[in-house]
Amino acid sequence: MKASKKPVLPRVPMPNQPPAERVRNFDEVALGYTPEMARQEAGRCLQCKKPRCVKGCPVEVPIPQFIAALAQGDVEHAYRIIKTTNSLPAVCGRVCPQESQCEGACILQAKGQPVAIGRLERFVADEYMHRDACGLITGKPECPYIDPEKKVACIGSGPASLTAAGYLAAHGCKVTVFEALHELGGVLVYGIPEFRLPKEKIVAKEVNALRELQVEFVRNRVGGKTFSISDLFAQGYKAVFIGVGAGLPRFLGVPGENLNGVFSANEYLTRVNLGRAYSFPEYDTPIIRGRRVTVFGGGNVAMDAARTAMRLGAESVHIVYRRTQAEMPARHEEVEHAIEEGVQVAELCGPLEFRAGENGSLAAVVLQKMELGEPDESGRRRPVAVQGATVELPTDLAVIAVGTRSNPVLLENEPELKLTGRGYVSVDEETGETSMPGVYAGGDIVTGAATVILAMGAGRRAAKHIARSLGCAVED
Repeated sequence: MKASKKPVLPRVPMPNQPPAERVRNFDEVALGYTPEMARQEAGRCLQCKKPRCVKGCPVEVPIPQFIAALAQGDVEHAYRIIKTTNSLPAVCGRVCPQESQCEGACILQAKGQPVAIGRLERFVADEYMHRDACGLITGKPECPYIDPEKKVACIGSGPASLTAAGYLAAHGCKVTVFEALHELGGVLVYGIPEFRLPKEKIVAKEVNALRELQVEFVRNRVGGKTFSISDLFAQGYKAVFIGVGAGLPRFLGVPGENLNGVFSANEYLTRVNLGRAYSFPEYDTPIIRGRRVTVFGGGNVAMDAARTAMRLGAESVHIVYRRTQAEMPARHEEVEHAIEEGVQVAELCGPLEFRAGENGSLAAVVLQKMELGEPDESGRRRPVAVQGATVELPTDLAVIAVGTRSNPVLLENEPELKLTGRGYVSVDEETGETSMPGVYAGGDIVTGAATVILAMGAGRRAAKHIARSLGCAVED
């Protein structure tokens, strides 16, 4: 007789705040696994001889190994394994699209029950967060010697720069991070809402751990305006990493887009997240609290904006998307959470015109009904207008979340920096080095808007080559 196969147990569900409660606060929605839940979920891993999940991870975390350590209750060892390739596991465990990366490649995905790799990564990182800072960044108990002569500047303090800074400091380089805003973390702070990524509990902890490695942070300094790359080299920096992201919003190009009440997602989320507008007047950043809110787009940013509007007291929130809900690029979990919280999806619709009310402010948006035609260059079926089919949707606040492009503030002031045809920084794919010797770049300023984990991978890749060029010990 053939031995029966081991039954596939269902995934351990993640405890969440109930929708009726969480929609009234900005606390984190997902509450995390308990130790017992984490060990139970870790026990589902089949420990494949050829793990597809590792290839599905942009930074190639040794997933089976860290899960095996966790299944044995050794959180510290699991953390050290993750840290061999991933600098920000507490962040990645919360915001990475695991369903299309590591979990999407899991062999159990065929049964619709992949191992909850992201949730396990989050659990391990959160459990380890109370440990010493050197261990938090390097995965080792001892801090490295920092050589003051091996100076590296990182422009921007988002995930790419934080990863590069952490790697370089862990290998003995003296790193200074220059941030244009008054808070550190880049998109992790201004773009992703508190209910998805806590700022003090997670982002600030990662930044403070870097400080323990003698990384210096300089705020309110705008690359291309208050300093140039040549200024940095004149100050004794041996290498520069550009990680400024791609934060210039795209717009729809339809009539009425300049009406009062129409926001880009960048401005709307920055006001709420970075400016703490959700606590106005305790914080003096005003925000329009719309009653009838319409968000345009189908990505994670659109979900963040829609769910934020619900928490700010909107009576109704619609997400308008040109294709169907099934084709939205947002994480499945974020779409599910948005719908649970009362967000309505107006699929197969596109904006035609914003209309003003008697007071001159936004009052409605005219939508064009769409249908799916032949595939476009992306391979997805192209939305085609249904002639004569329009509808007017009452709206007093609109948020446009249809993507971003490179911000020219730094780039237009560095003529030696070669750009791609799309206006992003051109780099060597293997090293991350730009057309300027000793200057590297990574993240959205190179790829266009992408994921946190891809930006981190680019920061790590460039940091390795910077470390080698400066004669630092590189073990991996």
